[in-house]
Amino acid sequence: MKKYLYIILIFIFTIFASTNIYLIKKSSTNISKNNPYTTEYSWYFNPRNDNKQPEPIKEAEFFKKYDSYYVGNENEKVIYLTFDAGYENNTTEKILDTLKKHNVPAHFFVVKSYIENNPDLVKRMVDEGHLVCNHSKSHISMASITDMEKFKEEILSVENTFKEITGKEMPKYFRPPMGKFSEQSLKFTQDLGYKSIFWSFAYVDWLNDDQPTHEYAKEKIFSRTHPGAIVLLHPNSTTNADILDDVITHWKKEGYEIKTLDYLTNNSNSKN
Repeated sequence: MKKYLYIILIFIFTIFASTNIYLIKKSSTNISKNNPYTTEYSWYFNPRNDNKQPEPIKEAEFFKKYDSYYVGNENEKVIYLTFDAGYENNTTEKILDTLKKHNVPAHFFVVKSYIENNPDLVKRMVDEGHLVCNHSKSHISMASITDMEKFKEEILSVENTFKEITGKEMPKYFRPPMGKFSEQSLKFTQDLGYKSIFWSFAYVDWLNDDQPTHEYAKEKIFSRTHPGAIVLLHPNSTTNADILDDVITHWKKEGYEIKTLDYLTNNSNSKN
């Protein structure tokens, strides 16, 4: 009886030991001193309605290491106005007219096909002092790309197309599609000379068939405006095109200035 009990105990110990070895190997595969993590995160923040800066994602402790920004200085009434452009909806001309009226700069994060399909709009953006920035070739999760050559193609093909159209170098700002990122993707982006730009304000404005009312959109924007805000809007939104004049007028009355990301990234006091 003791002999059989001894055999059973040895068997259980062997299984337990094997399991622990597997867990150690699995952990070693995911956590390496030489390679960044590949875990995918979705950017989020906890919005506030008291004109104070929101708190960012807590899981990604590595965020600050890779030239990644989501907000500016909490002590400066500065706003960074950005638009994510995947396609044209005959609304961008009106947005550009409003920006020109107020003489304020904006950033248009564009995919490759947007540049190819709207060269005159892109040239106008550049000519009027806006920054046309990189939003990837295919608008897929950059965290899903673990091969550097494929990752590089997603970014460099956009900047090459931009240069072909405008004759200028694309500003080195990248917005990860859908806010998907990993430590590896942020490092890849940094290795390509780009800074990753997230946001501290956004709302559901991109659904063409379900646009928010003007009143709702303005209330949402005004109540969540805060110092250092990186505002994400979509230029395909008819509501955004209609209310932008009122929004910028309101910001100016509240004492806000609208500046470029060059100002943000050159100031060490920004909360990146």
